[in-house]
Amino acid sequence: MSFSVEFLGCKISQTDAQGVRERLLAGGLEETAEGGAVHVVNTCCVTGEAVAKSRKAVRAALRRGAGHVYVTGCATRLAAHALDAADARVTVVREAIDEAAERIARELGATACVGPAPHLERTRAFVKVQDGCTFGCSFCVIPRVRGASRSRALRAVLDEARRRIAQGHRELVVTGVNLGLYRDPEGRARLPELVVALAELEGIARVRLSSIEVNHLSRPLCEALAHPRVCPHLHVPLQSGDDAVLQAMRRRYDVATYARRIAQARAAVPGLNLTGDVIVGFPREDGAAFERTVATVEELAFSRLHVFPYSPRPGTLTEGDDPVPAAVKRRRAERLRALSDRLGRERRAALVGRRDRVLVERVDADGGLHGYGADYTAYAVRAHAGVGAGDLVEVVLEAPGELAAVGRVL
Repeated sequence: MSFSVEFLGCKISQTDAQGVRERLLAGGLEETAEGGAVHVVNTCCVTGEAVAKSRKAVRAALRRGAGHVYVTGCATRLAAHALDAADARVTVVREAIDEAAERIARELGATACVGPAPHLERTRAFVKVQDGCTFGCSFCVIPRVRGASRSRALRAVLDEARRRIAQGHRELVVTGVNLGLYRDPEGRARLPELVVALAELEGIARVRLSSIEVNHLSRPLCEALAHPRVCPHLHVPLQSGDDAVLQAMRRRYDVATYARRIAQARAAVPGLNLTGDVIVGFPREDGAAFERTVATVEELAFSRLHVFPYSPRPGTLTEGDDPVPAAVKRRRAERLRALSDRLGRERRAALVGRRDRVLVERVDADGGLHGYGADYTAYAVRAHAGVGAGDLVEVVLEAPGELAAVGRVL
């Protein structure tokens, strides 16, 4: 039987979808890029738009002729009624992802693993070490759909990492809903010790953090980031550059604290690349507060922002509070995205002439290469014979480009 899988949302969703793929492949099913007899949609619910896109993905799979669609992920535990369909070909699976993968495998007849976990083609492997969150931000539904924080044992994480390395993955991306809450349940290891342990594994080229809250950007973690095989890149959600808005969001920092922690990280890791998230149109965000966010983003020199228009989520403290008009949110989002693009180009322009090691993730039909440097600079590299996805190549950055640095293989 053939199957296909897609995910919506964050790297955790991508990691969970990866787990479903592995389980079905190990059970003897055949994966197709699109249009399998069975299609799995791993959903997102962080915004109302994410739930709408999840519904759209289900409908699209049915139009493509999927014999059955399994719907998994966060939206199934928040808005299952919005994903249920009269069509008998749709099954909403509300269980946690490991249980969901086993249920789908069982219902498709892939009840036993027929061999070792197969190689997954992605050049970066996502290793989930933690799930859940206990922070309780006023706008966030994640604690409701993912539960309280829990961590995997360090030994289990290292075992998976060794398997990924043996499969040929050159980079490990450490993922978690709130990574800084990681605690080894079998010992005293926390995130800094875990990161160093991964970076010391034989055969690994580099280790990357997916995202970290600024509250957890401690001195020990900054020291771990200075390890030569840990990537000089941090994705640190900002959400707002206005202290009153941050307080209303129930974030656990103010702008000055955020800036101080980022400065500490940059001192420990020269050339550190900073990316982040910002929410626009939060109920307490007036025009002046938004302008303070714009100024903060510029001062901190983010190279890339994920910008989200605020969307009230069921069961949160701000569920019934949404006074900022949609058109205002849209304009603010467009302005911040344009600023993000400019800051990214400026950073790449300042790096022209730099040599970098690029992990190739995709090769065009004409041989053009696409991938990322260690600091998460995106590259578009001219065609070069003999280079394929998964290779690490030495590149010189020749021009900033519009969305990615233009490079040449040395």
